[in-house]
Amino acid sequence: MSGYDSTARLALFPITARVEGGAGGERLTIDGHDLAALANEHGTPLYLYDQATLDAAVASYRAALEAYPAASGITYAAKAFLCLAVAQWAQARGLWIDCSGAGEIAIARAAGVPRASIVVHGINKSPVDLAAALVDGGTVVVDHPGELEHLAALMAGGQPGPDLWLRLRPGVAVDTHAYTQTGQSTSKFGMDAADVRRAVALCLARGLPLKGLHFHLGSHFHHPDEANPAIDAALDLAAALAADYRWQPAVLCPGGGWGVPYHEDDLPHAPAAQYVAQVAMRLEAGCRQRGLPLPRLQMEPGRSLVARAGIALYRVGGTKQAGDRRWLLLDGGLVDNVRPALYGARYSALPVSAPNRPSAGPAWLAGPYCESGDVLASALPLPDLGPGELLAVPVSGAYQLSMASNYNGARRPAVLWIAGGRVHLVRRREEVADMYRLDEALPAGYP
Repeated sequence: MSGYDSTARLALFPITARVEGGAGGERLTIDGHDLAALANEHGTPLYLYDQATLDAAVASYRAALEAYPAASGITYAAKAFLCLAVAQWAQARGLWIDCSGAGEIAIARAAGVPRASIVVHGINKSPVDLAAALVDGGTVVVDHPGELEHLAALMAGGQPGPDLWLRLRPGVAVDTHAYTQTGQSTSKFGMDAADVRRAVALCLARGLPLKGLHFHLGSHFHHPDEANPAIDAALDLAAALAADYRWQPAVLCPGGGWGVPYHEDDLPHAPAAQYVAQVAMRLEAGCRQRGLPLPRLQMEPGRSLVARAGIALYRVGGTKQAGDRRWLLLDGGLVDNVRPALYGARYSALPVSAPNRPSAGPAWLAGPYCESGDVLASALPLPDLGPGELLAVPVSGAYQLSMASNYNGARRPAVLWIAGGRVHLVRRREEVADMYRLDEALPAGYP
C-alpha cells in the first residue's frame, strides 16, 4: 500500500484540480472554485462534475478514432450517470446516448436529444420500455430471440421504426469483478452465435431494419488486448452471415467498459486512447483478412468518459478509535456510493483544506448508515482530521449517483456542474418530503 502522497492523489482528480494558497492556507480547488466554499453553500454530501475533464475525455476518444479509416462514433453509456445536464452536454458534443429503458429515454428526450442519437439497451425490456424505444429510439439493441419476436410484431404495421442491432454473447471473460463481466458464455446478456444467425434470418424474412452487431465484455477492465478474441468472434460470425445470408453489419459496436484508476496505487494506468487504438487496429485488420467491408465503429464508453470528472465531498462528523483502527465518520457513503460494498472498489481522498499536511497513519472512512459494509476506504493514509473538516473523494463520476438509494431515509445529494468558470446547480438535494412523495396513506380506519 502506498503512503500519503497528496501530489499522486491529485492526479486522480479532474484536470482543473489545483492546490492553491500558501503554507497553512492551502485549499483544494476545481476550475478555480474553492471546494470548501461550495460545500458551505450547498451542503454535503455534494457531487461536482467538471466539464473540462469531460471534454478532454471525448477529445481523447475522437483523436484515437481518427486512425480508423471508416466512419466512427461515440455513444455515452447513460447508466454511468445521467441527468438533464449530462444529456445536454452529450448532445452538444455530438454523442449518442445509450439508454436502458423508458426512464433514461425520457431524460434524454427532455434534454433535447434527438431520436436518432438514442440507442436503447436492456436485457428484459418491458412493454413500456419497448413502446418508448419504438417512439423515441433511433436504435434498439436486441438482447434475445423472444425480444426480437416481440419487436417484429410491434413493427409489423409498417411504421418507420428504429434500427436494430443484435447483441452477441462472444464467450469471452475479461479480467474484472465477476459481477461486472458480461461477455462470458454463461452471461445473462446477449445471444450466442447460433441465436444471432436465426435472428438475422428472421429480420431478413420480415423486412426488419437490421443494421448492426453489438457485444459487451464487462465493466472496468484494464488490458486493451482483452477485446481481441471478442472482435475476432464477431468478425468470424459476420463473415459467415455474409456467406449464408448476404447480410453484413453496417455498424459494429464493441461496447465499452474500459477501466480508470480510482486509487494512487492504480497509477500509471493505460489511457482509453490505447484501448480504442487497439480495437480499431484489430477491427481493420480482421475485416481485411476476411474480405469484409469496414463497418462503422461505434464505441460505447461511460466510466472512462465521466468517472474522473466527478468529485464527492463529505464532511467529517466524528472520529473514533476502535482497536488499531482510526475511524473518520462521514455524512455520506453507502447510499451515494455502493461500489466499495458491492465490488470491493478502492477509493482515495484528499482533505479540502491543507491537503499537504503530513500523514497521521491509516484511516478508515465510514458512512453513517446501519451497515458494517458502509466503508468508503480502508487503511487509507491521511492527515489528522477532526469534526467539521471536508474530504474530497476523486473519480466519483460514474456508477455512484446512478445507483444511489434512500436507505435509512437518506436524501440523495445535490449535484453541481462546473464549466467555464461558472457553477450550476443541476440536481437539487432531495428534501425530507421527497421520502414519502410517492406514497399513498391508508384510508381512515386502517390499519
